[in-house]
Parts: sequence; structure tokens; C-alpha cells
Amino acid sequence: MPIEVRIQRLPHGADLSLPSKQSAQAAGLDLHAAGPENAPIVIAPGKYAAIPTGMVLALPPGTEAQVRPRSGLAAKHGVTVLNSPGTIDADYRGEVKVLLVNLGEQPFAVRRGERIAQLVVAAVTEVELLETDALDATSRGSGGFGSTG
Repeated sequence: MPIEVRIQRLPHGADLSLPSKQSAQAAGLDLHAAGPENAPIVIAPGKYAAIPTGMVLALPPGTEAQVRPRSGLAAKHGVTVLNSPGTIDADYRGEVKVLLVNLGEQPFAVRRGERIAQLVVAAVTEVELLETDALDATSRGSGGFGSTG
């Protein structure tokens, strides 16, 4: 059964497509840039920008939305989501923005209506932290980055 997410278009995003899947089994809904019509947002190499989407979400309690990169932008232009995945909490009611970074060698122009990221809605697991003086041992122990090969 699908999770119902309410969405509100802001005035500067009223003419844009709603986020949508690009294939039947896609996990993410593509987000569109809601920048000015005749003034692309240009991201210089090594720089980043918060790109508006022109929409606000009302996620149900117990869910979150993750903003993830689009592989095509990364592979073709070196452009990705800086805080990947970005998290949208169920109680956030501001405009969804995508923090894009240009890791490529050329300036990248984000044009209005362009698909810039994916939105994945997921259930959140509630946790309760239990402080203790010691933890059970494992074969890995405290081995960190690169410790398993």
C-alpha cells in the first residue's frame, strides 16, 4: 500500500511537473529545479548552490524523505547532492531545496524544470539508546575504515 504524501506547489513552482518515477520499479521520484525561467543557476567548478524545487511536503509521522543524487548528472557533469542523502523530516514544512555541488571541470547551468535529484520516502525506525559500561565483543572489534579489506 502506498504511503500518502501531501504536496503543495509554491507560486514559483506552479507550472512544474510534480516529482515522478521514470520507470515502474524506480525507488525515487525525480525532483525538478524551480529557478528563474530565463536565468539558469550556474554552479562553478568546486562550488555549490541550494536549488529550489517550488514545493513543500507533508510527510506522515514515522517517515522521512531522502534527497539523493541523479546518476546521470554525476556521470555526465560531475554534479551531485552535497549532503547526500539529504534528510527531510516529517515535521519540516519549508520548501524542499537540493544542495548541488559541481565536482566537474566546467561550470554547470541548472535550468528551470531540469531533473536535479531523486526523492525517496522511507519508514523511520524509532530507537531508544541504552547507556552501558561495556558492549559485547565481536570478531571485528573496533576496526574502522578499511579494516575489513
